[in-house]
Amino acid sequence: MAFQAKKLINDPNDVVTEFIEGLVETYPGLQYLDGFPEVKVVLRADVSRTTYDKVAVISGGGSGHEPAHAGFVGEGMLTAAICGDVFASPPVDSILAGIRAVTGLMGCLLIVKNYTGDRLNFGLAAEQAKSEGYKVEMVIVGDDCALPPPRGIAGRRGLAGTILVHKVAGAAAAAGLSLADVVAEAKLASEMVGTMGVALSVCTLPGQVTSDRLGPGKMELGLGIHGEPGAAMADLQPVDNVVSHVLKQILSPETGYVPITRGCRVVLMINGLGATPVMELMIAAGKAVPRLQLEHGLAVDRVYTGSFMTSLDMAGFSISVMKADQGVLQRLDAATKAPYWPVGVDGNHPPAKIPVPIPPSLSTTNDESFSRPQQLTQQGHTLEVAIEAAASAVINLMDSLNEWDSKVGDGDCGSTMFRGATAILKDMKKHYPLNDAAETVNEIGSSIRRVMGGTSGIIYSIFCKAAYAQLKATSHSVIAPVEWAAALEAAIAAVSKYGGASAGYRTLLDALIPASSVLKERLSVGDDPVDAFVLSSEAALAGAESTKHMQAQAGRSTYVSGEILASVPDPGAMAAASWYKAAALAVKDNYNHHAS
Repeated sequence: MAFQAKKLINDPNDVVTEFIEGLVETYPGLQYLDGFPEVKVVLRADVSRTTYDKVAVISGGGSGHEPAHAGFVGEGMLTAAICGDVFASPPVDSILAGIRAVTGLMGCLLIVKNYTGDRLNFGLAAEQAKSEGYKVEMVIVGDDCALPPPRGIAGRRGLAGTILVHKVAGAAAAAGLSLADVVAEAKLASEMVGTMGVALSVCTLPGQVTSDRLGPGKMELGLGIHGEPGAAMADLQPVDNVVSHVLKQILSPETGYVPITRGCRVVLMINGLGATPVMELMIAAGKAVPRLQLEHGLAVDRVYTGSFMTSLDMAGFSISVMKADQGVLQRLDAATKAPYWPVGVDGNHPPAKIPVPIPPSLSTTNDESFSRPQQLTQQGHTLEVAIEAAASAVINLMDSLNEWDSKVGDGDCGSTMFRGATAILKDMKKHYPLNDAAETVNEIGSSIRRVMGGTSGIIYSIFCKAAYAQLKATSHSVIAPVEWAAALEAAIAAVSKYGGASAGYRTLLDALIPASSVLKERLSVGDDPVDAFVLSSEAALAGAESTKHMQAQAGRSTYVSGEILASVPDPGAMAAASWYKAAALAVKDNYNHHAS
């Protein structure tokens, strides 16, 4: 039977902000940005972006994993941590506030655990920060070794091994290394570590009912840090057997997840998941070390035992094993003031909170900053005609998109796209600066980001932001066809980078990639640009239709059977093809109209 768990909290909605308030009272070296409840960012009290002369290292994600990530903020480790709600990725604006608060001229590295929401939100924040002039790089950690190599793009989850990556990157940054070098060390560290978890109980979210998925006498092997089910359920075993099984899984030569072979030097992390007594963690550590030495032939150079990345009140632990040469050990041993890395703390008590920084160019980010030009240039008029046609095509396709999506997704693709398209039409009448193509593309992204929820909303925001950055780099006011083609290519590359999909994954990219390559090819052989645009739109439609024959590897469709997928095209690809084609035909009509 399910029951309400007992928790020592106030309002379940305030747990994260109240945790942060307690954290900064406890550790004088930490502060937070005064933006509750939307902006929940913990940062080093001794860092100000105007004077900071080292690479900033920022991480974050959903809350509920305390002390991760805020407990690892301190000199020699993280410069700031962005806290989402419990088990929810932090919003883009919160991540941006953190980047702006601590990033100086040396730039900043975002360390992100491999979950789609985190990748997309941190990805869009990175693109936005870059367009504001910050140097930003991102390293994604997927250290999970529980599941066999995956089919889709979701890939391996980020687990407690991420903390070791924070330490390596933080020490490299503290040593004064350049952004490129800090990124290289973090990336290498992320490829050297493997983790697997086991649980005896399911965690309870604040204010929710406890699930009794795990019966008495059962345990789960290979689970994540969000209370999701493990890879397998088993009878409760002595910890010796559990440790042996987990180490074999992490070091398995079949999956090849970590490059660790006999004779290597390693470090070991035994990480409690929130409700595991220190006694049990120490027992696990005491059993793991001799097994690593005798069974696996490894030299264990460091052991870290404690609770580093938890899952609220889950009983269980994860084990991480990381290959460590002298360079890595030096980074792990380097001094840090991060309160939850196993070392002491010191320092006096500056103010607990400081205001949220606003971007230097706030004047250009609100709706009122642009207005529709009184007189449209020829390019401005063409752009207006194309946007209107594209948005109308999406609006007319709403019911078909929803119908396709009800078979292969969650049934709201049409409604989501409809919201974006209607906002674009409404905002265009008021404040799109149509004679400035780059800024207009940016404004389309803002309209979408304001009203379109879900993954598609953030994907189209990233699409527009990347196209905008590419167009903005061209200094002249009239944008040539090859520059439009380059912007499309840059937008596709950004969506692929942060969303993880590429051609053949059954997504909107299967419409846009063929369009982009045809457009580029036709322009390079000197075709008339309008004809090239129309031809590329035929390729977009053909690409979208071809998704019927693809096995999904991204998005919600990955959970749907092949027979169902074969009956309908991917709704996202059809939507993209329809707006792209409508825009091409509108440009052609407009061109013929002017020519006649």
